[in-house]
Amino acid sequence: MLQFSFWCIGSSKRRRNDTGRRRWMNNLIVFLIQEFNIKSINAAQIFNVACGCSNFFPVIAAILADSFLGCFSVIWISSLISFLGLILLVLTVTLDGLRPPDCQTGSSVCATPSRSQYAVLFAALALVSIGLGGTRFALATFGANQFNNLKHQATYFNLYFFTLYVASFLSATAIVYVEDNLSWAWGYAICIVGNLVGLAVFSVGSRFYYHDKPQGSPFTSMARVVVACIRKRKAEVSSEPADYYYGDVDGVKGAVAGAPTKSFRILNRAALKTEGDILPNGSTSKPWKLCTVQQVEDLKTLIRILPLWSSSILLATPIGIQGSLTVLQALTTNRHLGHRLQIPAGSMIVFSLISVAASLTLFDHFLWPMWRKVAGKSPTPLQQIGVGHVFNIVSMAVSAIVESKRRDAATSHHGPMSVMWLVPQLVIVGIGEAFHFPGQVALYYQEFPTCLKSMATAMVAMLIGMAFYLSSAVVGFVRRVTKWLPDDIDDGGRVDNVYWVVVVIGVFNFGYYVVCSWLYKYKTLVQVNEEEEEGDHQSGS
Repeated sequence: MLQFSFWCIGSSKRRRNDTGRRRWMNNLIVFLIQEFNIKSINAAQIFNVACGCSNFFPVIAAILADSFLGCFSVIWISSLISFLGLILLVLTVTLDGLRPPDCQTGSSVCATPSRSQYAVLFAALALVSIGLGGTRFALATFGANQFNNLKHQATYFNLYFFTLYVASFLSATAIVYVEDNLSWAWGYAICIVGNLVGLAVFSVGSRFYYHDKPQGSPFTSMARVVVACIRKRKAEVSSEPADYYYGDVDGVKGAVAGAPTKSFRILNRAALKTEGDILPNGSTSKPWKLCTVQQVEDLKTLIRILPLWSSSILLATPIGIQGSLTVLQALTTNRHLGHRLQIPAGSMIVFSLISVAASLTLFDHFLWPMWRKVAGKSPTPLQQIGVGHVFNIVSMAVSAIVESKRRDAATSHHGPMSVMWLVPQLVIVGIGEAFHFPGQVALYYQEFPTCLKSMATAMVAMLIGMAFYLSSAVVGFVRRVTKWLPDDIDDGGRVDNVYWVVVVIGVFNFGYYVVCSWLYKYKTLVQVNEEEEEGDHQSGS
C-alpha cells in the first residue's frame, strides 16, 4: 500500500509540479528574443546556461538531502524557491519597467535591456533553476527509496520518466500555446498554479512515505580515506582480512564484512589497523588515520564509475546544441498546419517528448520482455546507454542533412521549408534518450554506495548541466572561429556544419564509452540476476 500510494501521489506531483517549474524553459529562447530583444544566438546561449544551472543544483540538493535535511525537506524547500522565481517572472512581463520597450523581432533599432532589467531576469531564472534542480532528481531518489527490490526500482524509474515526459508534453503544448496566443503573464501564472497544486498533492502523502534519515556528509568520510592513506603511505598492504578495520558492520546498512577488494589496493592502507588506532571500546582513536573497509570501498566505487560518467557528458552535449538550434531553425520555417493552426517554435520539443514517452511504453511492454525471453535476462544499464549513444549520433547526422535542405530552401525562391522536416531528428533523439537516460539513472543508483543514493541520481543531472554549459561554450567557440552561426542563420549561416562536427565528436565519444563499459565490472550484477531468477521462479509456480 505504501508503494502504491507513492506511485499514485508521486506521479501526480511530478505531472503538476514539473509542469509548473520545468516547462518555463520550453519557450525561454522565444521569450528572450521577443520580450527582452536579445539576439537569437545569444538567447540560445542563455538558454543553455539556464538549463545547465537547473542541472547543477541537484548535486547541491543531493548533498543536503544525504547529509542534513533528507529528500522530503529538500523537495519542499526547493518548491517554495521555484514559486518565488515564477512570481518574479510574472512581474517581468507585467511591469513595463522590468523589460525593454517592445519592438519588432530582428529590428536593428531594438532597445537592449538595462543592467537592472538583466539583474531581475537572471535572478528569476536562477530561483526557478534552483527550484527545479532541488526537486527533479530528489523526487527520483525519494521514490526509489520506497522500494527494496531492484526490479521494482527499475519499473519505478521508467514510470518516473514516463510521467516526467507526459508533464513536459502537456506544458510544451498548452502553456506555450497560452504564451504565444494569450500572454506571457497567463502562461507563467499557470506555472505558479501547477507548482502550488503539485506541492499540495505531494504533501498529502507525507504520512505514507518512507523517510531516510540523513547520516552526515559522505564526502567527509571519503576525504578521511585519502588522508588516512597518505598518513600510512609507508605501511605494507596486507592480504589478511583480520588486519583491517570494519567498524559497526551489523549497524550499517550495506556495510562490507569481508576483506577489501584488490582494485586500487593503495587505498586499502586507510583501513589497515596499526598500533594505537583502536581504543579499548573498539572505536577509532584517530578518525583521520583509520577508516572502515566500507568507507574505502565507497571511494573505490566512485573512482571506478567516473570514466563512464565522463563519457555521458559528451552524450548529452549534442542534445543541448540540437535543442537550442532547432528552435532557431523552426523560427525560419513554415510552421503552419492548415490555414489556422501554427506550431510555436518553442513547442518543437514536444515531438521529442512524445518519442521518449512512447518509446518507454513500448520498451516496458514489448522490447524488454522480448529481450528477456531471447537473452534469458534483462538488458544491463550499460547496454541501454550504448544503444542511446548510437541513436544520438544518427539524430545529429539527420539534423545536418535536414538543415542543409532547409538552408537551400530558404535561399531559393520556393519559400521556407515546412517545420515538419525537423520532426525526424527529434523523434530519433527521443528514442535514444529513452534508452540512455533511464539506463544512466539505474546504473548510478544501483552502483553507488548506500550513503550516496541521492547523489547517484544527481550525478545524471550534473552531467546534463555540464553538457549544457559545454553546449554554450561550443556555440561560442564556433561563433568566434567560424561564420557558421550569425545572428540570422539564413544570412550565410552553416548550422549543418555545426551538426557534422557534433557527429564526429559523438563517434569518438562512443568509442571511448565502449572501452569504459568493457572494462567496468558491475557491483550488483549477481544480485540483479538472482532476484530476476527468483521472481521468474515465483511467477512460474
